[in-house]
Amino acid sequence: MPIGPARMPLMDHLGELRRRLTIVVVSVLVTAIVVYAATPTLIDIMIDPIRSALPEGSSLTVLTVLGGFTIRFKVALFFGLIIAAPIVIWEIMGFFLPALTERERRWVVPTVAAMVILFLLGMLFCYLVIQNAAVGWMIDQSTEFAAVIADAEDYLNIMMLLEIGFGVAFQLPLVIFYLSILHIVPYKVFREQWRYVYVGLMILSGVVTPDASPVTMILMFAALIALYEVALAVARYILIARDGRASLKWTREDYERHEEEKYEEDLSKQ
Repeated sequence: MPIGPARMPLMDHLGELRRRLTIVVVSVLVTAIVVYAATPTLIDIMIDPIRSALPEGSSLTVLTVLGGFTIRFKVALFFGLIIAAPIVIWEIMGFFLPALTERERRWVVPTVAAMVILFLLGMLFCYLVIQNAAVGWMIDQSTEFAAVIADAEDYLNIMMLLEIGFGVAFQLPLVIFYLSILHIVPYKVFREQWRYVYVGLMILSGVVTPDASPVTMILMFAALIALYEVALAVARYILIARDGRASLKWTREDYERHEEEKYEEDLSKQ
């Protein structure tokens, strides 16, 4: 990876940051321009999960002269960012890696890989499970008292926001994992205070779902609980394997004391 020296003057750092941001922006825009021609097919794929939820006999409708271009450009940017994600991640890592120690770098690549995988899993879960239920519920709220026009821009905006929201929400396991592993919040606290955690997850579900649908919120809540429990299970396994069962109760101070004792013990053996 072409990364510069770890220590540079401030202006050199700013120049490096500007160069990498330029590469990121240009990469996304060029990819979006290339993807633009394929947006009708991509839009068709996007709306596939909600076809059965649309009012009978209806289809997506563009309501303004510029509506078609606006919709296609937004969709092109959305997919352009996804396709250009490897370049974006490469440039971000290239900027920050020189400032990290060798030990810290060993954690960076697995963490970034986990972030990408979890984000894609969140988007896939939203596409396969959430979209139809959420859009169906929202349409049902309208058909009881009014005719529904399937505004293409409105529908696609909601769908893209849902995809991004679930991708972000699926980062929860990483947050829980590192809070536990670094003993910022002891594993024991996560286990003992699970009721409060679940309430917090319910609130988070309501915040990250843009459609205010209880169906979406419930499905999001269920997914977050599953991710939370998986993250704790992995953290428990690593903590016990690394420091023993007693580490499940350690605070940050206990962990730092253990590291100091371990370091002194290693020095005495040399």
